[in-house]
Amino acid sequence: MIERSLLRDIRSAISVVPVVALLGSRQTGKTTLAKALESVLEDRQTIYLDLELDSDRAALENAELFLEQHRAKLVIIDEIQRLPSLFPLLRAMVDRLRQPGRFLILGSASPALLRQSAESLAGRIRYFEVPPFHVPEIPFQDMQVLWLRGGYPESFLSANDAESLHWRQDFLATFLERDIPALGIRIPAIQLRRCWTMLAHQQSQLWNALQYGNNLGLSAPTVKHYLDTLADTFMVRILPPYFVNVGKRLIKTPKVIIRDSGLVHALLGIQTLDQLLSHPVVGHSWEAFVIETVIRSLPVGWQFFFYRTNAGAEMDLVLESPTGSRFGIEVKFGLDPGLSRGFHNSATDLGTLRDFLVYPGEHRVPLDDRTELLPLGQLITEILPTLN
Repeated sequence: MIERSLLRDIRSAISVVPVVALLGSRQTGKTTLAKALESVLEDRQTIYLDLELDSDRAALENAELFLEQHRAKLVIIDEIQRLPSLFPLLRAMVDRLRQPGRFLILGSASPALLRQSAESLAGRIRYFEVPPFHVPEIPFQDMQVLWLRGGYPESFLSANDAESLHWRQDFLATFLERDIPALGIRIPAIQLRRCWTMLAHQQSQLWNALQYGNNLGLSAPTVKHYLDTLADTFMVRILPPYFVNVGKRLIKTPKVIIRDSGLVHALLGIQTLDQLLSHPVVGHSWEAFVIETVIRSLPVGWQFFFYRTNAGAEMDLVLESPTGSRFGIEVKFGLDPGLSRGFHNSATDLGTLRDFLVYPGEHRVPLDDRTELLPLGQLITEILPTLN
């Protein structure tokens, strides 16, 4: 099993707060992570309930009595969104005996789940998103495999590229036809698939609701609802523009990124690395892969944006620390990338302390007194931990 970087943080949270929640889309490894916790919590007994099983749901027919019997244990409840009536009960039980590590709840992405837990467990719960694998969790030599196949464990660990693509295509179908309706979201699967595929063709580009609506034969509010649904289910990230008083005409439209690169390639029918390298989406796919990896590696409290003006100044990713320091990241797909005038203008507009040009090469090269060319792996492991 690939060790998840979240394991230590989750274990620490269990020793501090009464309820810990692991949220994320299906098949990201939430259950595996919870069971790994069982083996490392040597001083705690645990009990595991999967609410997709009839037997475990039956055990909770008298939930208060059952959970009270196990009050000394860490109770792990998987797919909790299937039994939302548990949330008020968990709140009452936590208030009755407020001690750390009473419940570990797991849920597939669900707006209802987030609302219920926010209303019932405010001040008693700590959230963790369990995403697919990403760069710090895998061997460096497997980065291209991660980019091609994405980070869903079954896809990344498949025996070959064909099996990986087959798994992702099955995942997409199941998500659209079963998971979305199970979350109470009423959207025709074929329409949402078309919107998702269009997003894949426009990976890491500006969102234009009117254009999407015209192409799909839908209204702009409808396609915005589709986008929000994909964002709420952790499938896409809406990257906001950076607003700063620089006296410029700024682009105020967000960018949209499909968060798992493997799903982008599955939606476009790309099976092999050779096919990806010759596909028009390759540059935008690499850019989104880098951006998502960086965002997921940021310490708590950091903010992230992109920056673009109508005059052509552009920065792919702007990072802002809790102290207000800003850093710029530009992403290029090529082994001999250069810096554009727009990049330098953006750095000046933003007042960045340091800037980084990320490329798919292997060497780290200073470009000027504050700008470096470097591989993604070094940015994540050597640079980000030192920024403040």
